[in-house]
Amino acid sequence: MPQSMQEVAESILSNRPGSFASLGPAFLTRLPATPVPDPYVVAVSREAAELLGFDARIAEEEPTAFAAYFAGNPTREWPPEALPYAAVYSGHQFGVWAGQLGDGRALTLGEVDRAGARLEVQLKGAGRTPYSRMGDGRAVLRSSIREFLCSEAMHHLGIPTTRSLGVIGSDLPVRRETIETAAIATRIAPSFVRFGNFEHFYANERVDDLKTLADHVIERFYPQCRDADDPYLALLDEVVRRTAELMAQWQGVGFCHGVMNTDNMSILGLTIDYGPFGFMDGFNAHHICNHSDTQGRYSYSRQPQVGYWNLFCLAQALVPLVGAKLPEEGRAERVVEEAQKALERYKTYFAPALEDKMRAKLGLETAREGDDKLANGLLEIMHANRADFTLTFRNLSKLAKADASGDAPVRDFFLDRAAFDAWAVQYRERLAHEPRDDAARAAAMNRVNPKFVLRNHLAEQAIRQANEKDFSEVARLLDLLRRPFDEQPENEAYAGLPPDWASDLEVSCSS
Repeated sequence: MPQSMQEVAESILSNRPGSFASLGPAFLTRLPATPVPDPYVVAVSREAAELLGFDARIAEEEPTAFAAYFAGNPTREWPPEALPYAAVYSGHQFGVWAGQLGDGRALTLGEVDRAGARLEVQLKGAGRTPYSRMGDGRAVLRSSIREFLCSEAMHHLGIPTTRSLGVIGSDLPVRRETIETAAIATRIAPSFVRFGNFEHFYANERVDDLKTLADHVIERFYPQCRDADDPYLALLDEVVRRTAELMAQWQGVGFCHGVMNTDNMSILGLTIDYGPFGFMDGFNAHHICNHSDTQGRYSYSRQPQVGYWNLFCLAQALVPLVGAKLPEEGRAERVVEEAQKALERYKTYFAPALEDKMRAKLGLETAREGDDKLANGLLEIMHANRADFTLTFRNLSKLAKADASGDAPVRDFFLDRAAFDAWAVQYRERLAHEPRDDAARAAAMNRVNPKFVLRNHLAEQAIRQANEKDFSEVARLLDLLRRPFDEQPENEAYAGLPPDWASDLEVSCSS
């Protein structure tokens, strides 16, 4: 295990055999990060540090060296073959083909190999790359704190996600809507390959490179697909399944991604690229968390549909590789037919995953006909009353099977009390068929319905303090969100309804 910052740096290599970087210059460009002046440590996740094989206390013991390395400031001469790299990809943005994109403000330092598990380490906000287009390649403190906290929060909610080691700040001015200060977030994932990587080579008719990429992904992450009759069709099916299950998990916690472009969709089914995300407060099925999304393409209710649409783009990109064993005559038609069948399985994966999620949120141990209608009935009155998403489900565990004595904590979120009472009658009728008693059901519900999520106003309070060089609230939120399902009575205030001023908060693509 690395015992110093120098050893940490030496453990992160961008030229490991079999890594994404080994695919060569058709897939990426190697270059150093652009230094920032006087970097400092804002926050570090000890669990993420452990993932990378070192103790987070190194950040306290060697803060200058830690901040310099994870800001991308050169601490040594990089040999050309070991430089960090930015990947090229393309994609559809807001449903429109955007052509070539790529890591415009991200640089992958390399991989860590710990007990056979390999993780890529990437800096977000490390300066311009060949794919920055008109951008400055920077991230700001505000967006970096949000990504850091939400990456770790989603992990502790049990939702597949990239992780974040921490945030490094600098007083370098960066222009967004206003002048802000720069920051660099360190992201961790087994791979940052996106749907857009495949679209890039398909759009440019580079089938050999497309095959190289697909073979890399199969070899590293989907080895079970190698022996399938059609490995590339099997790959598509696996990504369809993971994406469908991810969409169900997002819907189940009221999470809105905000920018579900195809270049922001992970080939591993991870939540990736946190920008204008948000956990809903008052439930609105059509909630749009991204102020830049003027057409509502990425609203909460449309996320599952957009997931399917994005998979269609991936399937199209894989078509040149599918059906190699099919006879030439009629091959094109058969390939399209098989790809469509794989896409259709999205529905058979998504619906049961969401039903299981909602059944667990309602505390239903068994499955019965009509459970979906019961869940949708609750969502409908929540939508009509703008009942708080997180608190409604959390307090639902307090309802008793036999009578309405425990209804008040959840009933009070509904202005239309009669509507809730009518639904509660149906709920109790359903609970009568459940074997668990109230205490066992409540305990089970509280294991799946979080008490604490990263609400926008909580992140905003931490950001405002961080702008004054007070990072204590970032650390406090990180600790809080490590245990989202625990009662944590000492942190009760963090579980309350948002204050009135929070209604004016907006997040956009600059977030």
